[in-house]
Amino acid sequence: MAFNKICYIVALGLLLPFSYAHTDFFTSIGHMTDLINTEKDLVVSLKDYIKAEESKLEQIKKWAEKLDQLTDTATKDPEGFLGHPVNAFKLMKRLNTEWGELENLVLKDMSDGFISNMTIQRQFFPNDEDQTGAAKALLRLQDTYNLDTDTLSRGNLPGVKHKSFLTAEDCFELGKIAYTEADYYHTELWMEQALKQLDEGEVSSADKVYILDYLSYAVYQQGDLSKAVMLTKRLLELDPEHQRANGNMKYFEYIMAKDKEANKSSTESEDQAEKETEVKKKDYLPERRKYEMLCRGEGLKMTPRRQKRLFCRYYDGNRNPRYILGPVKQEDEWDKPRIVRFLDIISDEEIETVKELAKPRLSRATVHDPETGKLTTAHYRVSKSAWLSGYESPVVSRINTRIQDLTGLDVSTAEELQVANYGVGGQYEPHFDFARKDEPDAFKELGTGNRIATWLFYMSDVSAGGATVFPEVGASVWPKKGTAVFWYNLFPSGEGDYSTRHAACPVLVGNKWGKYPLRCSKCL
Repeated sequence: MAFNKICYIVALGLLLPFSYAHTDFFTSIGHMTDLINTEKDLVVSLKDYIKAEESKLEQIKKWAEKLDQLTDTATKDPEGFLGHPVNAFKLMKRLNTEWGELENLVLKDMSDGFISNMTIQRQFFPNDEDQTGAAKALLRLQDTYNLDTDTLSRGNLPGVKHKSFLTAEDCFELGKIAYTEADYYHTELWMEQALKQLDEGEVSSADKVYILDYLSYAVYQQGDLSKAVMLTKRLLELDPEHQRANGNMKYFEYIMAKDKEANKSSTESEDQAEKETEVKKKDYLPERRKYEMLCRGEGLKMTPRRQKRLFCRYYDGNRNPRYILGPVKQEDEWDKPRIVRFLDIISDEEIETVKELAKPRLSRATVHDPETGKLTTAHYRVSKSAWLSGYESPVVSRINTRIQDLTGLDVSTAEELQVANYGVGGQYEPHFDFARKDEPDAFKELGTGNRIATWLFYMSDVSAGGATVFPEVGASVWPKKGTAVFWYNLFPSGEGDYSTRHAACPVLVGNKWGKYPLRCSKCL
């Protein structure tokens, strides 16, 4: 059985989706750069407003200083002062005219320009859902890369160019968002970090009473009654009349007064907390742990003996006329499944063109529902994507031809080039690029056949994170700008290669742009 057609996907990875309709700002660095420019514009507008207010106050100040000196002289000898007809005239003029003008100046609203600009720009602002998404992305990065709260709060991340830190108030907000998700594990971590920073003397609007209120409840929900009691006592030291804390304390004392019931209740609380944690982390199965280890560069399974079988070479696309005289550099990344990397395979100019074509079209990435065969969004794929056709740009057409020449696969009936953009904490959890036997209608909506192979361009370097990992075989492939990796998803028989199950790790520091083309279209 011959396979000679391919289809496309492009993955633009990135740190932190967004659209002007308030959807998922946090997964698209490309769109969040627009927010940076928006904020810069607002700062300029705000500074203009401040200058206008300062100018207004300066005029009022000069008026007050002039009148202060004048009235001081006049009140010392009122009759003598008014004996001068000019002074009498000017007093009438001031009270009848000039004080009215001053009143108008004081009442003049200098904020019109700033408020108008704010009103226009506000339609592009992220909303509560976007803020929650960004917070959950930070928590996802924390879990994936085993970051303790202090490291993340202090901004001590590898390869950072612009170091930033979280204030106690920021930590409190992260804890609250985790709390609303019934994620008491992260609630405890971030409330404790907020408390720690306040105890160290940080000046903040965050209130220890509120922090302890959340923290004690989160700790109790996880079954640690003694710690909950300790935290509640500390809260009551700060606010003895706190109604909820007093009520909780009575309840805790009631439990502790009955040893057997206390033990039983504690056990039940622990069991319940474990169940809630399991619900929260239901995807934290062995595969999930392998995925996260590989994202951190741990758990690789390539032995030295196997490593020796991997080679670098010049590749001419099986004697393709375009590459006989100018072969491309190719190196083996993995043996089973065979994953190869092409070096210097896409230029900086081509990368920028693809980015610019994709940015205006980026929308929340979708996956194929195996039951319906339709496209839908999923929590395990947090990214934005856009689709590019070869006819709309010579660059895209040239890229398509290059892939066809180097793989020997026909792109004439391929899916369009998909450009995917992973934002803050954006990821694509372990998945197959091909449809399994129990998913006969997986690509029905696209009118395509199964996906033969995957080609993934990397269009940026990444300071930390962002690997493409294969949990089944223990492989990690790291982004390198200008390169592309390629592997077959199907065996020649048409059966799927289950060892190609892979995932896109979230970028920890930096931006990751990539692109997948090559998924099969009507190839049977």
